[in-house]
Amino acid sequence: MYLSKLVECLSGWEIDGEIEKWDREITSLSIDTKKCGEGSLFICLRGENVDSHTLVREAEKTGAVAIVAQEPITTTLPVIHVEDTRKAVGLLASVFYGEPCKRLKIIGITGTNGKTTSSYMLASILKNAGKNVGVIGTLGILYNDKNLPSPLTTPDPIELHACFAEMLLAGVEYVVMEVSAHALYYKKTEGIRFTACIFTNFTQDHLDFFNGMEEYKKAKIRLFAPESCSVAILNGDDEVGREIAAMREKEGGRVVFYGLNTPADCFAIITDECIKGTECVFNLNDNLYRVRLRMLGEYNVYNALATAACAQILQCENAIPLGLYQVKNVQGRLQKVEGIGENSVYVDFAHTPDGLEKSLQTLKRYCAGRLVCLFGCGGNRDKDKREKMGKIAAKLCDFAVLTSDNPRYEDPLDIIDQIERGYRAISNRYVVVPDREKALDYALDCLSKEDILLVAGKGGEDYQEIMGIKYPFNDQDMVIKLMCKKGKI
Repeated sequence: MYLSKLVECLSGWEIDGEIEKWDREITSLSIDTKKCGEGSLFICLRGENVDSHTLVREAEKTGAVAIVAQEPITTTLPVIHVEDTRKAVGLLASVFYGEPCKRLKIIGITGTNGKTTSSYMLASILKNAGKNVGVIGTLGILYNDKNLPSPLTTPDPIELHACFAEMLLAGVEYVVMEVSAHALYYKKTEGIRFTACIFTNFTQDHLDFFNGMEEYKKAKIRLFAPESCSVAILNGDDEVGREIAAMREKEGGRVVFYGLNTPADCFAIITDECIKGTECVFNLNDNLYRVRLRMLGEYNVYNALATAACAQILQCENAIPLGLYQVKNVQGRLQKVEGIGENSVYVDFAHTPDGLEKSLQTLKRYCAGRLVCLFGCGGNRDKDKREKMGKIAAKLCDFAVLTSDNPRYEDPLDIIDQIERGYRAISNRYVVVPDREKALDYALDCLSKEDILLVAGKGGEDYQEIMGIKYPFNDQDMVIKLMCKKGKI
């Protein structure tokens, strides 16, 4: 595609000299000098640690033929000047790949917790309605028979629109994607018109990145701007959900509320709960559906209700009961470790105060013996939540094993010490075992027949990050390996 055609999607752009003089064919887009090649358009981004406006010379050497910048730079290449390169990259990527997002029905899901589970629930409903569905999120990129890893919950715009193009060619009709607060802050979804967007909830997380809860909230709310989101499906029991609704109503955007405790367009009545799941009656705009979930917890009723409300909007409501019933486990989301005999062990991604509290409360209801929790907190992340999570665990579990999570560049003992401050303020029923494998081994030895062990924090991750290196490690696999060694399976 020629540069002159590509930049038509940008507003207010300027170029050094005449476009006819500098026009040339663009063969790829790049925001990373290492990925530049012959014919690349290099887009400069100002990041937290690196400003790639300073790397233009490197881009030249690797084959870039033009630059997009928002700051003055020195180069012999043609420069497209824009006000905001982060906004520009999404628009350019969409056009470069043939605007595939305009031919796909894209559903975005955001919120502190529940994004991954909700995405798999909605995908299951849509598949049962006979739709070809792709999923993009924390657990990777899935469509047809492909399961591709993704280092980010929401890929960068160039990779994202390339993925849309590949999905479209593969026959995908619907894309269900998790949209993280970081992605919204960095404007990764520019150029996408969402068919519908779901808001799950809002609680503390990412305060290592955002300057307070207000800034974090503002990032989440961006997804629901009426110009980019056709229908907002909002948790009416959440204060931020109601705030988003007020914003949209002022601007004429459609809103659908769901909830359990406040008046809503879509609500549920829980009729039965047990360790194997939950039975409910869903009222979706006065249409009734009997739903059986093979997943634990009231929070999963919220997730299911949100996705059912979305499915009704997409006119796939007849597939709701079977679609939701078929979701037995989402990897690392309060997932029971099967095949380990009489012991009950659950692996969960709970890595926020709210997530840990809800998972422990759910398991406590069905625990006839002791509720044991093994967890840590990630390094180089929100430090304020560590003591809070310690207090929550101390209040709800009978015994805890405090260990390392992904310490990254922090000393694991420093992280554990901060968790321990909160825990020991309430209880002394805990031990510290910094090595996660040894901690799991210890916790498993503690279990009696009626006890339940929650292994929290890492969920389905297949690594443990220590000093910049990701070592192979999966909680569920490790539990099975240790139980084999003990001769219990």
